[in-house]
Amino acid sequence: MVADTFTMNIRSGPRHDLSAPTDAQLARRVQRGHTSDLAPLVERHHSPLLGFLYRLTGGDRPLAEDLTQETFLRALRSIQQYQTSRPFKPWLYAIAVNVARDHFKRAETRHAVTLTDDELLALPDPIDLEETIEIDGPRLALAISALPGQQREAILLRYYQDLSLAEMASVLSIPIGTVKSRLSLGLRQLRLSLKDEAVCHTSMNSARN
Repeated sequence: MVADTFTMNIRSGPRHDLSAPTDAQLARRVQRGHTSDLAPLVERHHSPLLGFLYRLTGGDRPLAEDLTQETFLRALRSIQQYQTSRPFKPWLYAIAVNVARDHFKRAETRHAVTLTDDELLALPDPIDLEETIEIDGPRLALAISALPGQQREAILLRYYQDLSLAEMASVLSIPIGTVKSRLSLGLRQLRLSLKDEAVCHTSMNSARN
């Protein structure tokens, strides 16, 4: 079994031909009425976006596919609002996050936890935590799916979609400080969950011997 470190050397999506149009160029053409340019834009982002929503929904493939389709439909309806001077990916993922949140709001009532300033200052830096987690992929995926929604969003955007803190702040419409706190909380919860699982596994093996 090969262990993955939580620095997540994962880069979603295909490598693009440097001569191919950029996301912004394709989006600009769509804005001008060239709808045929929507197809390569969707093709470029469909797989990583589906993967993101699959993990965000806890591995519900049909739901992730529905949310992915809804994301692209909303993106098309809102394409005139996209500012081509800014990166396309954070804009698209902001729509995806809102689509997922809308779904879960309809399914259940969300309860947000508000931290005090002292509690925020007491949180460890995400960088200090992320290098301490080593776990195999399936167990890590299961632990991530058990995180509260806001922490799961942050973890997936940072370590699976490789967004910067500033891009995450834009996607989630929150300050960078809040991004850091959600990452820290999520990473700390992952460490606790995976540690508890390891202790339980060790105890079960000892009991068998």
